[in-house]
Amino acid sequence: MTSTLVSISSKAIASAGDAAGKRSSLVPTVAGLGLLTALLLFPSIAAALDETFYVSFVTRILIFALAASSLNLILGFGGMVSFGHAAFFGGGAYIVGMLSIEVTRDIGLLPGTQSAWVAWPTTMLACALMAALIGAISLRTRGVSFIMITLAFAQMIYYLFVSLKTYGGDEGMNIGTRSTIGFGLSLSDDATFYYVVLALLVVSMMLFRRLVHSRFGNVIRGIRENETRMEAIGYDTYRYKLVCFVIAGSFAGLAGALLANQNTFVSPRMLDWHQSGLLIMMVILGGVGRLWGGVVGAVVILLLEEILSEYTLYWQFWLGSLLLFLIIVAPKGLIGLADRAFKGGLK
Repeated sequence: MTSTLVSISSKAIASAGDAAGKRSSLVPTVAGLGLLTALLLFPSIAAALDETFYVSFVTRILIFALAASSLNLILGFGGMVSFGHAAFFGGGAYIVGMLSIEVTRDIGLLPGTQSAWVAWPTTMLACALMAALIGAISLRTRGVSFIMITLAFAQMIYYLFVSLKTYGGDEGMNIGTRSTIGFGLSLSDDATFYYVVLALLVVSMMLFRRLVHSRFGNVIRGIRENETRMEAIGYDTYRYKLVCFVIAGSFAGLAGALLANQNTFVSPRMLDWHQSGLLIMMVILGGVGRLWGGVVGAVVILLLEEILSEYTLYWQFWLGSLLLFLIIVAPKGLIGLADRAFKGGLK
């Protein structure tokens, strides 16, 4: 009789636990669908309220969310603290800008590069090759040496573009017009451009999710935890890290190309080490090694920057103070803080 009661009780507890797990797993799904719906409706709502400026502002947030998420692949999942991610972010902006200018000059070097279907994949490929070159050298080191080498490469590329007077030098360059997409759509319209950026972010995050939950992603996380052990059981850790580094660089290049299109202007500041620091801050604030960490960090930092700059000239001080407070309160990032609140419901 006692054993029967114990068996029934254990089954009841297990059933309750399963039900609680299912309820908690529904939280991020429902929240994600609600957020996506809100983002889809946002341009219409902004137009109805005559606040179309915010469409451009949210577009900028989405672009930085993509850039930060690409960094999270190597920093959060691969354990590679790169201080040179701006090389790919700014490099992508310059590459798409240079292609646009060459078409404007009617040189005919690469006909059709005004098209997003040509310019953006070309930019991703160029940034992937850049990442392959930088990664092939940098990934032979670890720890502080890796950080310093990636920083050195980024600064070298920064000064390279500053020296290109044909493309504006240290004053930057005007692109003049956004890329074309066809199908009767014009990226010059902010709402259309917003939806294109949103679609690219959603697709990219789906790819990132598939990647980190694949065998490749498991190996990358294993390397982050204990690279020596992964080498001992037969994995070529250098090759895995290099592939991850290249993927992250190519998507950072896409984000840079999108930002260049939004601003129709490219500045060397996009290549500076401060930009790399900002992306790292976004990842840390959102949650290192959490899929949506880069997205959450980009949203919070850019919103705080916009709000504080409206009220004080010293907004950088208050932004830094708030970020310091948030990191102390949530050492595992804002997603980690929310995860504790929902008892493991956010994955």
